[in-house]
Amino acid sequence: MAGLGAAGITPFVGQTSGGQLTANPVAAATPNLAAPPPAAEPTVHGTPLSDLCKEERWKYDENPLDAWDRLLRHADENKTPDAEHAYRFKTFGLFYVAPAQDSFMIRLRVPACELTAAQLHGLADLAADYGGGYAHVTTRGNLQIREFKPKDIVSALTRVQELGLTSRGAGADNIRNITASPDSGFAPDELLDVRPHAKALHHYIVNHRDLYGLPRKFNVAFDNGGSLSVAADTNDIGFFAVRVTEATLAAAGVPAPVPAAGVYFRVQLGGISGHKDFARDTGLLVKPSEAVALAVAMIRVFAEHGCRTDRKKARLKYLLDSWGHEKFLAETARKLAFPLVRLPLAACEPHRPVEKHAWIGVRRQAQRGLNSVGVGVPVGRLSVRQMHALADLATHYGRGELRLTVWQNVLIPHVADAYVDTVCRGAKRAGLFTAASFATGGIVACTGNRGCKYAAADTKAHAVALMKHLEGRVSLSAPVNVHFTGCPHSCAQHYCGDVGLVGAKLADGTEGYHIVLGGGMDHEQGIAREIFRGVRATEVNALLETVLRAFEAKKSAGETFVQWTRRHSVKELQEFFSR
Repeated sequence: MAGLGAAGITPFVGQTSGGQLTANPVAAATPNLAAPPPAAEPTVHGTPLSDLCKEERWKYDENPLDAWDRLLRHADENKTPDAEHAYRFKTFGLFYVAPAQDSFMIRLRVPACELTAAQLHGLADLAADYGGGYAHVTTRGNLQIREFKPKDIVSALTRVQELGLTSRGAGADNIRNITASPDSGFAPDELLDVRPHAKALHHYIVNHRDLYGLPRKFNVAFDNGGSLSVAADTNDIGFFAVRVTEATLAAAGVPAPVPAAGVYFRVQLGGISGHKDFARDTGLLVKPSEAVALAVAMIRVFAEHGCRTDRKKARLKYLLDSWGHEKFLAETARKLAFPLVRLPLAACEPHRPVEKHAWIGVRRQAQRGLNSVGVGVPVGRLSVRQMHALADLATHYGRGELRLTVWQNVLIPHVADAYVDTVCRGAKRAGLFTAASFATGGIVACTGNRGCKYAAADTKAHAVALMKHLEGRVSLSAPVNVHFTGCPHSCAQHYCGDVGLVGAKLADGTEGYHIVLGGGMDHEQGIAREIFRGVRATEVNALLETVLRAFEAKKSAGETFVQWTRRHSVKELQEFFSR
């Protein structure tokens, strides 16, 4: 005869009201004291499954890194993905961008923003063979190639890998491309070549599965302390090279024990410009050799404690808002075998001001007789022909090396004095430029509604139209940055530009923009204020010409656009531009 357990029956043991044991449920005043405890609901870092948002539940059911067989099936069947698979494939850097385009986009990882000419040639061939014949330089110093059919996605991924590159983790809830000052290794004013640190963090991430599947995307940047901005203060973690001297320590009155004089990193946390917040200094002073370990510890704290129930509150900023920096740093310290060192910011030499538009034109390198040539790429769009042309210029007149910038342009370093003019002419023949006016040299744009379902406006086309409109019409005495972004996600960081435009659908269904003024990064850090709302796209060019002319006419001597706009109220600015 089968036992009670085998029959699925649990014996009853309870207590009567008088405290006596009974096997009769009817006579018992208690529940079954012999029943096993209810099974605990599984959790993800302490969050019950029932509370997870759908993306977190998908990740729990199967790690997106294990989607290779799914990719093969979709390619074999030339099949477009449903919502779940579209999300899973983003971990491989593949974005299904319908309805904007009924195709895939592949986003690469280009650690430290550095490419070889051979890689750029290979990517151009990939874009020609399987894509739409072009690529976009992004605001994270990497490349996106668009218009892949489902049947070609596996071929595209393997071609990227054969070039010594990867797209793994370039989308979804992962650590995005690790950026670095694009002139690292040759800038005359840099404090530290930060490329080894950016690349080391990249390789650590790529080789550790637990650093995928974060609560939300995560950005890290390394600033070399020079004058060419990498927008590090808009990242979740920004490492800034600083110099500490005996004089700065003495001037700040730092008590013993004091760190040795030298070059270190300061660490900023919590940048997310689309949510109107910059990264903030933590007070940490970090040896360069410890930076990667610190970054990994911080990312793991975020992975374990970030929000997994509300996608709108899942970025690092919101964990910092909830905990405060001190608790976050204490949790980080528990994961490290070395102590966290604090030093007042005043005990470091100030970061030199960045130079706007320093990514355009010829600049002397630290190496005698060599130059970097900053090549302007209108709104970051490169045709296959232009990609091959840049790779050829780098090969023939440099050292076969190129750098991408977060300003959607390309640097060709190590060009000898004798070849500078040749490279500039070659870029011009390719339809690119190495000189631009202060009105047009800093125009950046997100993908826009031709390639992104979230965008409300054709940002790249409108940005190019503005460049053509302003060139030759407006002459400025100080450089101005203009940021076009298609939606509140703010991929082009509109709140951080001298002029920012965010796309909007107007009441009549036409494309338009809300326009903000006076934003800045680095030494000009600040969130722009909205001045105009619901401006038709067809009216933007004339309006911004009026804005820039008013600035040039009314500013004080030596005053920048940021300084001028910030000393006036919104109402005053609106009145200036309506006259």
